[in-house]
Amino acid sequence: MRADVLTRLVAGHVCLHACMAGTRMAAPLLALRQGFSPLAVGILLALFSLTQVFLALPAGRFADRHGLRRPVGWAVVVSVIGVGLVVVFPVFPLLCLSALVTGGATGAASIALQRHVGRAAEGATELKKVFSWLSIGPAASNFVGPFSAGLLIDYAGTAPGDTQGYQAAFLLLALLPLGSWLLVRSVGQNAASGAPRLAQAGRAWDLMKEVPMRRLMLVNWCLSSCWDVHTFVVPVIGHERGFSASVIGTILGSFAVAAALVRLAMPVFAARLREHVVVSGAMLVTALMFAVYPAMHTPLGMGVCSVVLGLALGSVQPMIMSTLHQITPEHRQGEALGLRLMAINASSVLMPLLFGTVGAVVGVSVVFWSVGLAVGAGARPAWLLRPAAHTTPRALAERRSTGD
Repeated sequence: MRADVLTRLVAGHVCLHACMAGTRMAAPLLALRQGFSPLAVGILLALFSLTQVFLALPAGRFADRHGLRRPVGWAVVVSVIGVGLVVVFPVFPLLCLSALVTGGATGAASIALQRHVGRAAEGATELKKVFSWLSIGPAASNFVGPFSAGLLIDYAGTAPGDTQGYQAAFLLLALLPLGSWLLVRSVGQNAASGAPRLAQAGRAWDLMKEVPMRRLMLVNWCLSSCWDVHTFVVPVIGHERGFSASVIGTILGSFAVAAALVRLAMPVFAARLREHVVVSGAMLVTALMFAVYPAMHTPLGMGVCSVVLGLALGSVQPMIMSTLHQITPEHRQGEALGLRLMAINASSVLMPLLFGTVGAVVGVSVVFWSVGLAVGAGARPAWLLRPAAHTTPRALAERRSTGD
């Protein structure tokens, strides 16, 4: 894949995903400032994933039919409108609406981008390389969005944390997706697959009949829960301990910077990396960090844990995406990506609600420990993703696609 094309795709991904990431940090803080409870914040965060539960499979099929530019174009329009409304009316119902539309738009665009990159790559090593580069987008945007929003919240208003500061932050976030369209609109489409282009609606779940796909979905769910709990708990803990919005944004941003750095290094070592080793090791490190995170009472201590978590979890997505493209028939990759996104976002809808309920009743430390136990137990299924020595995953996928 050409380096200039991949660079534009990564930068476009940053612009669109930063809009959602910044909104996901600023919206809960504004809700807490307005007096809403942790349970309400959990509901708000769940809405970022709710739309993706219902749109992921249709978005995957839409990407299989139309390629890259049309899904990204619609995502840009919806994101700008959704966040722009909050600039004018910064009230809780519109925060919820913004969460719904930005989450859905970003998910649909991510499927189209991932499908485009996966189809352009040749071989398992190049898959790991291109997905390492593409995954830098969400990692970088998880710094750009929260950090820039936090600065504007603290310093753009007449007083730190006033409504004008939040409106300035949302205005910046609403403008970011426009950069995505400017970067992506000139990228050429992939050639159409010779296989059937439109799968039947009921066939999507046929992909789950494969044992490797089921294991992959389970592992991905565990790791997705780790991202969700970190995004939910850090603003709540920071607010309870009196940290400013910029400090909270910096803690979340340090996680993103670490994730981006590890993904920058991964293409160099792509030929030596083994997906199952990286993923299972990351799960064990994450379980350890979740055990000690609640004991950190200073921004520095939380920042160190955030960095270690970023290094561990940041290494996972390229390995997951590489594995998925190797075990999935080529003409159904958009559908498989949609199924994956739907599954993990169904969890992301339910988990923040659970986090909010548990946090309100017994404290957020229990949330960290519970998820840490779950991800530690998931290390064994991750290790079992190791391919058999006699099996070429791409060839196996092609045999399944032809019915051999």
